[in-house]
Amino acid sequence: MTIRGLTVDQLLERAGNDDRRAVGRLLSLVERLGPEADQIAERTHASSNGAHVIGITGAPGAGKSTLVSAFVQHTVATGRRPAVLAVDPSSPLTGGAILGDRVRMADVDADTSGGAFIRSLATRGHAGGLALSIPGCVRVFDAVGYDPVIIETVGVGQVEVDVTAAADTTVVVVTPGMGDAVQANKAGLLEVADIFVVNKADQPGASDTRRDLELMLELSHVTGQEDSEYRPPILMTNSLDGDGIAEVHQAVLEHRVHLEATGTLDLRRMRRAGFEVRNRVQASFERRLDAALATASSSDMLSTVSSGALSPTEAAARLEAELLKATD
Repeated sequence: MTIRGLTVDQLLERAGNDDRRAVGRLLSLVERLGPEADQIAERTHASSNGAHVIGITGAPGAGKSTLVSAFVQHTVATGRRPAVLAVDPSSPLTGGAILGDRVRMADVDADTSGGAFIRSLATRGHAGGLALSIPGCVRVFDAVGYDPVIIETVGVGQVEVDVTAAADTTVVVVTPGMGDAVQANKAGLLEVADIFVVNKADQPGASDTRRDLELMLELSHVTGQEDSEYRPPILMTNSLDGDGIAEVHQAVLEHRVHLEATGTLDLRRMRRAGFEVRNRVQASFERRLDAALATASSSDMLSTVSSGALSPTEAAARLEAELLKATD
C-alpha cells in the first residue's frame, strides 16, 4: 500500500523525523478509514509514547479556540511539542466544513516556529467515523513525538462523549452570561469535567458563574470521574490577553500527576481501549448491515414490512439471524 510512492512505514519514519507533510498524509489516511487506516493503527499502537491527551469542550461561543491557541503557545514556550485536533462541524446538507478552528488558530504555527501541529477534523454530519478517527489521529501524534495532544470539540452532541472517552484530562469551558453553568449541569458535563475554566472572566457575571459552578459541584457531590478524593478546580481566564492560561496549564499538569499517582490514568486508558474496540466491532457490523440491506431480498422484505404483512420486529430478527449466520 503506497501513497504518492511512499508506504505507511516510510511515512511514519519521515513523520518521526519531523516531516510535517508526512504527518498530514498519515492523518488524512486515518480520516478516510479503510485498510491504510488499519495499518497505521497497528504501527502507531506499537509505538505509543504515552502522550497526555487533553479534551477541551464547552458550548459554542465559549472561546475554546482562543483558549486552545493561548494554551498551545504557553505549552510550546515550556519546551514541549503540542498537537491540536480541532473537531469542526460539517454542513448537514453538503457535508462540507468551514474548518474555522484551523483559520482561528492559523497564527499559532507562525508564533511557535512550527513547534505545534494543528489539524481540523470535520464531523461530516455524524459522529460514527469520529469514534474511530479521533483515537487514530491521536495515536499518530503520539507515535511521532507530539505531547500533549489536545482535542477541541464542536461543543454539542455525541462528539462530546467520544472526546471524553478519548481524553486523559477533560477541560470544560464556560462563559458568563450564557447560562453555560446550568447547561453544563444538564448535559452531564459536571460528571466528565476534570477542570472547569470560566473564560472571558473580564465580563460581568464571571464571579456569579464561578459561584454557580461551585454550588452545583457541592449539590451534586461530584468529586471526579473515578476518584472520590479529587475535586475539579474552577479557574478564571481571559484567553484573548492570556490571563489565567498559565494556571490552566499548571492544573492540567497537576491532574496528570494525580492520575498517575492514583492509578486512574491506567483505568481511563483501559476504558479508552474498550471504547475503541467496541466502536471498531460496531462499525464492522454496520458495514455488513448496510450491505445486507442493499440486496434485492432485503428490499423485498422491507416492502413486505411497509405493506403490513411483516412486522419490523420479525424483519429485524430475520436480518440479524442472517448476519450472525454469515459470521459463523
